[in-house]
Order: sequence, then C-alpha cells, then structure tokens
Amino acid sequence: MPDSLSMGDDVRLRDVEEADLELFFEQEHDPETVRRSKFTPRDRETFMTHWATKVLGDPTVLVRTVTVDGEPAGNVVSWWEQDTRFIGYVFARRYWGRGIGTTALTLFLRQEKTRPLYADPFTGNTGSVRLLEKCGFTRTGTVRHGEHEHIMLVLGEG
Repeated sequence: MPDSLSMGDDVRLRDVEEADLELFFEQEHDPETVRRSKFTPRDRETFMTHWATKVLGDPTVLVRTVTVDGEPAGNVVSWWEQDTRFIGYVFARRYWGRGIGTTALTLFLRQEKTRPLYADPFTGNTGSVRLLEKCGFTRTGTVRHGEHEHIMLVLGEG
C-alpha cells in the first residue's frame, strides 16, 4: 500500500517526517485541543522521547502525517494496549469542521486493517465522537481516565 493516498484533491497521508514532530507538539499544546480532549500536554523532552520510542520506534504502531494541499495538518495513529488496538488523531484547529478528519480517517482505515479497532474520546468532544461515528465506529459504553468520562467506540466488532 502506498504511503500517500489521495481522496479528493487535497487530503493525503504520508510517513511522518522529523520536521512534523514540532507541529504535532504545538497541536498537543493548543488550548482548545487540550480542553476538548482532556489530554494533558507533555513537555517538549517527554513528547519527543515518547514519539521517538513509543510511536516511531515501535514497529507495531501505524502512524501517518495528514497533509492538506501539501502542508502537514495533523496525524493519525493506531497502537496496541495489551491485546486491544486503539486509534487516535490530532489535527490543527484551522482544519476542524472542514471534512479533513473524515477524509483522513477514511484513508487511514484503508491501511489499518486490525478489527476490532477502538477509540475513546472525551465525552464532551462531540466533534471527535461524530467523526468516529461517520467512519463506522459504534458506541459500546464509557470508560474513565482519571476524573474524566470517555466514550468507548469500536469499529468492526463481532
């Protein structure tokens, strides 16, 4: 499967390049992203170490940079937690609400063949929940991460 897939004219997936990590770091620290995801952003050293070892350094992780008109716009990643495969993503705020996430996730799901595939966005992150449901994920319940409730969704169970 090629590293760059195109759907429509402007949204593509490609391998992560070192220069993308700075953008991903900034996206993780965007105040609205933090508010919606309830994910505590990491300091630079922790972030870069995590990406080097747990993401790019783990052959079981599938990660792609999402580009829009050739510019990096975010990332989509899938990983194992014990025997469960999860998916996650972050997009720069200027790409929200434009269908970029739907296209990017659709492209990614052509590459990530593991099913069932799980996601657990924060309950209040209605945009993320809607995106996952548009791509075929269904709600299976809720889970808690610290003090926050998250919706568990699954694609392809059963």
